[in-house]
Amino acid sequence: MALPDAGLAPLAPAPWVEERGATLRITAVRTFLTAPHGCPHLIVRVETNDPGLYGLGCASDPQRTLAVRSVLDDYVAPLLAGRDPDDIEDIHRLLLNSAYWRGGSITGNALGGVDVALWDLKAKRLGVPLHSLFGGRVRAFAEAYTHVDGRDAAEIADKVLAACERGYRHVRIQAAVPGADTYGAAGGGTADPEAVRTRRAPWDSAGYLRHVPAVLTRVRELVGGDVELLHDVHERLDPRQARDFLRRIEDAGLYFVEDLLAPEDAGHFRRLHDASPVPLAVGELFHDPAQFAALLARPDIDFARIRVPTLGGLTPARKVAALCELQGVRLAPHGPADVSPVAQAATLAMDVSSHAFGVQEAAVFKPAVHEVFPGTVVARDGGLRPNQAPGHGVDFDEAAAGRYPVPEPLAHDRWALLRNTDGSVQRP
Repeated sequence: MALPDAGLAPLAPAPWVEERGATLRITAVRTFLTAPHGCPHLIVRVETNDPGLYGLGCASDPQRTLAVRSVLDDYVAPLLAGRDPDDIEDIHRLLLNSAYWRGGSITGNALGGVDVALWDLKAKRLGVPLHSLFGGRVRAFAEAYTHVDGRDAAEIADKVLAACERGYRHVRIQAAVPGADTYGAAGGGTADPEAVRTRRAPWDSAGYLRHVPAVLTRVRELVGGDVELLHDVHERLDPRQARDFLRRIEDAGLYFVEDLLAPEDAGHFRRLHDASPVPLAVGELFHDPAQFAALLARPDIDFARIRVPTLGGLTPARKVAALCELQGVRLAPHGPADVSPVAQAATLAMDVSSHAFGVQEAAVFKPAVHEVFPGTVVARDGGLRPNQAPGHGVDFDEAAAGRYPVPEPLAHDRWALLRNTDGSVQRP
């Protein structure tokens, strides 16, 4: 949204801005929708009165894209008009408080898009890579993990070994459950792809508990101990089932189990952490740093799965990262394809500048994504290396973006259609 020419005067900036004689001002906050990978990406561009100086952020929320865009266009943009983009902490707190009923993923993504754009803008203004603003690099690259899936242990093991040949040392493995919807396994466990797409195939917790632990353990036997294996439960178990699952997979030697429980059941992580040696990772659904703080106090988890856009940007994400470092917890940031290359590059700046870093989820983007987002980071030899251009190093081609319209709003709400075998609603 551009600053109106008339009818809406810029709101007053912080009092010290005039005192220091700052001349740089935000003139517009623009939003763009595009889907070169198939999922909707919501890109934020913060523009200034310095021609050509702008910052790019990502506010992507595939399920509530238009709601996030409304927050940015109708509420955030007018509030930022005329402000000094240098005051990132002040702007972050101002936008957080401006909703009064604070928090939520919609607010988090809107705030995250602006926050990353402001950090990008600041680094460009100084002519340095974004990670330089965070104390510089403590590692040359961020170790990354890729995803494989299959219908049985032999198929999965073959794919793991192929990933190792491409340089990966960490691989997430997902196993299909016969006759059931199975997260992360292409086609699920049913021969009817349409049933999976429309969620007509049910989720079968009992079948998952019977089938998947044995597959994970067998994959470990087949691939040996030189590769780290990960698995994502995707919040589909209740606390009792989660305890049973951990007991059954101890021999698989997993690097971590992701989202063993939903955020609503996070109070049970302490008991599970105490009872099992299997490392626990959680956090991609968190939209409030306090959700992480509660689990880091003891701590009750081993890896923090930060999704930078949803948490509100790099400003709160780096604070969570600092707390993780103090508590001996590792970062394993969320980074599938629905987190755009802009968010991936911003997250990478945090990864390479934090001693708490453990592993980064690596998306493999379609060729069209590289057309829309010049500078998209590509994994090489199992790692992601930050751009050395000023800012986070990813640009946005508005003309190319227009060639890839986003799908209808409900296209990504298919998650909500998932049911259990008894017909009750299941978490996605």
